[in-house]
Amino acid sequence: MKLSDPMNLLLAILLTFFSCANDTGVPVAQTTIPRIEQMPNMPQPYKIINWERKALQFDSLVFNFSNTTSFGPLIWLDSTRRNMDQVTFGIYTVMGDIRQGPKHNNGEFHEALTSYQAMIGAGLLGIDKTNQHGFNFVKMSQNYFNITTRWNIVMNNTSPAVSMAGGGYGRDWWYDVYPNILYYGLAALYPKVENTDMIQRSVANQFYKADSVLNGNYNYSYFDYGKMKGMQNMIPQQQDAAGGHSWVLLSAYHKFGDARYLKGAKSATEALLSQKESRFYENLLPFGTYTAARLNAEQGTHYDVTKLLNWIFDGCQAKDGRYGWGVIADRWGDFDVDGLQGSITDGGGYGFFMNTVVMAWPLVPMVKYEPQYAKAIGKYMLNAVNAARLFYPDQVDAAHQWLPELKDVTHGIIGYEGIRKMDDYNKPELKGISPVSTGDGPKWVAGQPKEAMFSLYSTSIAGIYGAIVHTTDVQGILALDCNATDFYGDNPYPEFLYFNPYGETRTVTYRTDKVVDLFDIVSKKYLAKAQQGKIALEIPAGEACLIVELPAGTRLVKDGKKLKANNAVIIYR
Repeated sequence: MKLSDPMNLLLAILLTFFSCANDTGVPVAQTTIPRIEQMPNMPQPYKIINWERKALQFDSLVFNFSNTTSFGPLIWLDSTRRNMDQVTFGIYTVMGDIRQGPKHNNGEFHEALTSYQAMIGAGLLGIDKTNQHGFNFVKMSQNYFNITTRWNIVMNNTSPAVSMAGGGYGRDWWYDVYPNILYYGLAALYPKVENTDMIQRSVANQFYKADSVLNGNYNYSYFDYGKMKGMQNMIPQQQDAAGGHSWVLLSAYHKFGDARYLKGAKSATEALLSQKESRFYENLLPFGTYTAARLNAEQGTHYDVTKLLNWIFDGCQAKDGRYGWGVIADRWGDFDVDGLQGSITDGGGYGFFMNTVVMAWPLVPMVKYEPQYAKAIGKYMLNAVNAARLFYPDQVDAAHQWLPELKDVTHGIIGYEGIRKMDDYNKPELKGISPVSTGDGPKWVAGQPKEAMFSLYSTSIAGIYGAIVHTTDVQGILALDCNATDFYGDNPYPEFLYFNPYGETRTVTYRTDKVVDLFDIVSKKYLAKAQQGKIALEIPAGEACLIVELPAGTRLVKDGKKLKANNAVIIYR
């Protein structure tokens, strides 16, 4: 064929175009995570509750100053005007907490963890927390930005001194870092509230300075952000605080475009990976794992995400760290409790509500950037979401919970703090029973009521599952929204993760009122073209699909190792 001939030249161009358009690359080989492989494909007994409904009910119950139920309002106004010249609010940490409320410690002892998690969950589900019942709760919650301590970051209490006086927490690094992750999540949902940019800038600057001072050495119990100095106390060292720093700094980079924050995100990630073994402590390591994956995709780094994931799931092995803190892969009694996050070793295992649910926030969107973990995260999430229902007293029979006689006071909305393999209160009727839904609230201070078993700070995170987890018309196959908590990501198109736990191909229904193409990032194939309404999707046996919904006819174009749709990257490598 002579290219000098205009018709032949046109034909060659068209052939090249269609060849490129259809050449979307080879399927993504999946990376296994051994501890997830230990989990069942289909956990038993199987039940996925309506997490969206639970979260909406929690908001309706808790943000009600006129609550007339037996326990009364769970929220109060704090007029001490600490840090900001405005009235703020507090929410009880656990039901009946005697340290808290308007009559204790001037009403000032309350926790950002509870307030921010509740507002993020509500915001993800469409509730406007800037205008609810006549209050701008988002603006009011800025009092947690600690100016008076001169730390100039968001802290778990408006006054750490009041927290200590009320029997609260000493300096514990994750308690100082996690509220800033929460604030960045809240700010992404409500970016136009006055002072938001100022607070985010201050937090990013403080975290950048801290990482620079630490210079790769995170071997401390906490960090004094006023003195810019690492500190040691009786609490184990928390090297995975670097993961929290990295997530906030990468988020700040995407928000503000300041190259210093990108540099800090990389530096903190490298500090995290420089550890010789897992230093998993509470909930910051998963955020660092997401950061590493996203930096690999967008910045061309080569951070070992597999190592970080194994550190999360296998748990901390350091004797001088939070030994045994990881993800449970086990069957307790007649229940698969795989996927619960907490202690693998304490009393045979102790999973926590908040820690379990918050893991989904960074790990589900992570697969957009590292799709080789789609199957692993899909399988893990199926197990975790199934087991997590056991935190709710209305989802557990009387024989497997510590306080069945009072479960009705929760209205099925407020859950237990944790689930233990065996009861550690030595309650006679629970001897030999496994698992047991329970909590530590009654142990915190003398005089705490039994109702302190029911934890608002734990349950407040339920909206994360509410936004991410969607059931399909096939039992056991979930549709996980990968964009919901990717707060500072580029999310031009809907993207969902599906995992098929069965030994044969199953067909699920994808619903949309638009005419769309559905492209699977894992297989690099179209599963549907120019369809709308109820679309049949075939999910291969024991495999995962990562589905991107594109406007019908969207051309896919290769740009180096990237695959783009309308100039938006949908595959990075």
